[in-house]
Amino acid sequence: MNDSLLDDVTSLLDGDFGDDRILKQIARACKNNEVISNYERNYVQKLAEQYLGKQPEITPTKQPEIIPPTIPDVVIPEITPSVQSQTFESHSSRSSKSSSKNSKLILGFGGIALIIIIAGVAILSSDTSDSFSSNTVSDIKLELSIQTDLSSYAQTDLISINGVSVNSKIVNLSIMNQNNELVWAEQVSVKSDGRYATLAIAGGPGWENSGTYTVKVDDGSEIKSIKFSFTL
Repeated sequence: MNDSLLDDVTSLLDGDFGDDRILKQIARACKNNEVISNYERNYVQKLAEQYLGKQPEITPTKQPEIIPPTIPDVVIPEITPSVQSQTFESHSSRSSKSSSKNSKLILGFGGIALIIIIAGVAILSSDTSDSFSSNTVSDIKLELSIQTDLSSYAQTDLISINGVSVNSKIVNLSIMNQNNELVWAEQVSVKSDGRYATLAIAGGPGWENSGTYTVKVDDGSEIKSIKFSFTL
C-alpha cells in the first residue's frame, strides 16, 4: 500500500505537482514506515487523479453492528403442597362423611397452593421486568470526547487527534478555520475499547491565515469540539 503511495508521490515530485513540502514529508514517512493519515493519502490521491490520470478509489462504508439486548431467563420455583392423610375407623356412614371432609380439605390445600404459585410467578416476573428495564436505561449513556496532542500548530505540523466514543462504531471528524470553513474531514472507526485516533496535516487549502481553528467529532448523537491556534 505504501509502495504504491510512494510511487505516486515520486511521480508528483518529478512533475512538480502539488506542495513539495507535504509531498516530501509523505515520501519520507513511506520510506521510514511511519503512520500516514487518511488526509495525506487523500491529498496524494486527488493530485494523482488530476495530474497522473489515476482512477478514483471507492471505499465501502462499514455499517455499525447492531447487537440486540439479551433478556434473562425467568426461573419459576417449584412449590409442592404437602397433604397428610389420616385413616379413621368408624361405621360406614361416618366413613362417608370423613371421606367427603378429606376431599374438601385436599381441594382447599390445592387451591391455596395454586394461588401461592400464581402470586410468586407474578412477583418474580414484575421484579425481573423492572430489573431489566432499569438496566436498559442505565446502560444508555452518551459519552463522547475529543482532544489534540498540542494547543497550537504551525504550517505542515502533524495534528494528533484522539478521543472516546461509547455509542457509535464510527465517528466523523472535521476541522474548521477561523471563518468557520471546512478545511479537513475524515471518518474514523472506533476500536473495541471505545477509543479512536488519527492524524491530520496543518496546511493546505483553507489554511491560508493564522488564527483559531476548531476540531469537531460527531458520533450521530452528540457533537463535541476543541479549539487550537494555527500560525503560518
